[in-house]
Amino acid sequence: FFSSGGLSLINQLLQDQTMKTVNIHDAKTHLSRLVDEAVQGQPFVIARAGKPLVKVAVLADTPPRRTGFLAGQIDAPADFDDIGGAEIAAAFQGLAPGA
Repeated sequence: FFSSGGLSLINQLLQDQTMKTVNIHDAKTHLSRLVDEAVQGQPFVIARAGKPLVKVAVLADTPPRRTGFLAGQIDAPADFDDIGGAEIAAAFQGLAPGA
């Protein structure tokens, strides 16, 4: 009857209704503890005057983006991976630099 996406949405809505809600003052006072709980899988909602404003949840499925973050902004020489290779190899073999 329901697709897996529909069930996922229903589960999310049910979870949001049973989620802990804290007011802004308490969130500021206890932020470190609340964030630790969110990381452990207990997201929470921050409210002002009882009106939900934001949901705080862990970003577990969002990997940090590092590779290529400077693409197009710097130039590396074509032999970048080989620069100093002879000196490094000599150091591993116990030889003096330039030997």
